[in-house]
Amino acid sequence: MNLFPDEARRRDLFPICRDKIFFAHAGVTALPRYVADAVCDYTRASSQNHQEFGDVLRDVKLARRSCAQLIGAHADEIALLGPTSLGLSLFANGLDWQPGDEVLCYHGDYPANVYPWIELRRRGVTVRYLEPAAPGEITPELVAQALSPKTKLVALASAHFFTGYRIDAEAIGSLLHARGVLFSLDAIQTLGAFPLDVEKAHVAFLSADAHKWMLGPLAIGIVYVRREHFEKLRPTLLGAWNVQSPNYLAQDRIDFVPTAQRYEPGVLNIAGILGMRAALDAFLAHGMDTVAVRLLELKAHLVRQIEPLGFQILGPRSGPHATSITTFRHATASSAALFSALEKAHVIASLRHDREGRDYLRFSPHFYNTEAELDRAVEVLRAALPVSASTCLEKPWPAR
Repeated sequence: MNLFPDEARRRDLFPICRDKIFFAHAGVTALPRYVADAVCDYTRASSQNHQEFGDVLRDVKLARRSCAQLIGAHADEIALLGPTSLGLSLFANGLDWQPGDEVLCYHGDYPANVYPWIELRRRGVTVRYLEPAAPGEITPELVAQALSPKTKLVALASAHFFTGYRIDAEAIGSLLHARGVLFSLDAIQTLGAFPLDVEKAHVAFLSADAHKWMLGPLAIGIVYVRREHFEKLRPTLLGAWNVQSPNYLAQDRIDFVPTAQRYEPGVLNIAGILGMRAALDAFLAHGMDTVAVRLLELKAHLVRQIEPLGFQILGPRSGPHATSITTFRHATASSAALFSALEKAHVIASLRHDREGRDYLRFSPHFYNTEAELDRAVEVLRAALPVSASTCLEKPWPAR
C-alpha cells in the first residue's frame, strides 16, 4: 500500500528522498517540504512584522486543536511545549509528593523518561523499576504485579526506543485507573506512527516532542494534562502567560489560567508550532490507522530481507506490539562497519548500543518510505558483510 505512488510527488513532499534514503525517524527526522515551508513562511513574515502579527495567535489555537485531535483530547488540555523531557519534568515536579509515595518506571527507557523520576528520591519518593523479561516488554501483567498500595504514578514510554516494543496503553491505563494510580506516558516513539486515544487509555499526563515520527521541528511538542488533574499538577514554571496578569501587571496572588496554557510560562515557539501543525494536519488527512498499517508493511518487508542474511532482530516482528523500529545486528559483522557502509551509500539509519556494549543497527522508516528503498539498503548490507558471514545463512540467530 504505497501512499505516494507518484515518485516525483513523493520527492517533492519529502526532499530528503531526492538523494538519500532516510530510515532514522526514531532519532531526529528530516522535515517534509510542507513543514519547512510553514516554518520559513512565518520566519520571513516576521522580518516584516512583529512575531505575533495578524493571525498568529489564531493559528496557535488551531494547532492546539490538531494536537488534541491526534490524541483524542480536548484543545484546552494541550500545552505546546518541547522537548519531551520538559513535559515529563513538569509532571514529576508538579505533583504533591509525600515521603513514602512510590513511582513505578522502567530503568531501560530513554533517559528523558528516567531521570525526572529518579530525582524524586530527593523528596522522599520511592522509585521502583519494572523488570521485563526482554528489553522494553512492558506488559499489563508486569505492571499489575509491580503495583503496591503506595504506588502513586506509573511512568512508561508508549514504545521502547531500542527494541520498538509498543505497550498496550489502553490495557495498562485501564488497570491503573481501576487502582487510582496516575498514568504518565512518554509518547514520542508512537505519535505520528500509531493511533492513540488518551481517554480510552486513561492517560493523566503525556509528553512528546515533534521531531521524530510527527515529522516536526525540534523543541516543540504536545504536552497533555487531563483537565481533572489541573489542580493536582501545579505548574512549576511561572510567567505572564500562564499566571493571570491583567494588563500585564503582576498581582499579589498566583491564579493560573483555566486551561493547559497554565503550563506555558512565556512566549511560545511560534515557528515550531506552525511547523508541527502542518505536519499533524497531513497525518490527520491520511488517517493514523492508514499510517500504522503502512509502517507494519514496511517492517515486514525489511524483516523478510534481513533475517535470511543472519541478522538477529530485537523486539516483535509483527502484531500489536510491533512498530516500524527494527533493531538488529549480525553474528560476525561489526554494526559500526555496516553503519559506515550505509552512510557511504547515502542510507541514513541509527547506530545504537545495549548496556553490554554491543552495537546494533536501527532502521525506522516512515510512511513515505518505499520497499524499493529498503531493498537498496539491504543490498548495501549484503555487500558489506564479510565472506565468513555466509555460514550464518544456514543457521540464523534464534528469535528473541
